[in-house]
Amino acid sequence: MARIGVAFSGGLPPTDIVECVKLADDLGYESAWVAEGHGGDQFAILAACAVSTRRIKLGTSISSVFVRSATTIGMAAATVDQLSGGRFILGLGSSHRVQVEPEHGVPFVQPTQRLRETVDVARALLRDGTVGYAGKVVAIERFELWFTPLRREIPIYISALFPTMLQIGGEIADGVLLTWPTTASGHRAAENVAVGARRAGREPAEVDLASLIPCYVARDQQAAFDGMRNAVAFYAGFFPRYNRLLAEAGFAEAVARIKEAFDADDRVEAARRVPDELLAAISAAGTAEQCRARVEAYRRSGIALPIISPRAGGPDGKAMAIEAIRACAP
Repeated sequence: MARIGVAFSGGLPPTDIVECVKLADDLGYESAWVAEGHGGDQFAILAACAVSTRRIKLGTSISSVFVRSATTIGMAAATVDQLSGGRFILGLGSSHRVQVEPEHGVPFVQPTQRLRETVDVARALLRDGTVGYAGKVVAIERFELWFTPLRREIPIYISALFPTMLQIGGEIADGVLLTWPTTASGHRAAENVAVGARRAGREPAEVDLASLIPCYVARDQQAAFDGMRNAVAFYAGFFPRYNRLLAEAGFAEAVARIKEAFDADDRVEAARRVPDELLAAISAAGTAEQCRARVEAYRRSGIALPIISPRAGGPDGKAMAIEAIRACAP
């Protein structure tokens, strides 16, 4: 059976996400992933999924290393892993300065080093049940876990978009998570992961290459594109890192114009400026058949684990997510 996952990144209440993950479990999806942001506590949602499903793997996509302590992340991972019978994957990332500082009141400093050290701490806590750590940004005198983890090793994936982080993923992670990918993304990511892996004396094949793929199923492709336009305008306008990612994918002029409108607080115009060519390049959008074909194109491009991320929200959000899950089921 072909590997495929599903991810949820806001727009649905936690109970609807659990129902969708139960469906994905029944349909044979390999994994389900939950983001956080403003969409509910991801570990709580995944715990509910854990006790409601039988075999599907459950992951964070991603958990920010700034808004929880390293030891809290490790403890949360051990908790969901035990509740799920050993099905948990810990996805970590730095998040974004534009979220971390104004929304959480936490200084966004040395994100790469904090990510590395959080991986160290989480692994040590799971392995030993206790951890003390003196890093450059993380310092822990002692933290003890008061229950025995089900697994002493849990897969850790890290969010990676650009060469530096992709190479770090190759060095230290079990997998990397891309997002907003083009079909060229898999090849470029694999090259950089291989550089990092070999630098650490690892085989590149040890690192899973996964990607979140925005997905919108509609009666025709134009309707799907129209349904995705607002989301792409927001990501290109609000997040500098995603603006750069889309620019480097060959859409520099378009994302510059999107951001110009976004900065002028004209969201309608920002969305209008998102070209169909950009939407076609970074998503699986269209009829069910077109979405399935697009997932296969990503798979052929070198992305070992395509993870559809239904763009679902509003009163019909759950139905939209279910339609995408059924459309792309293995």
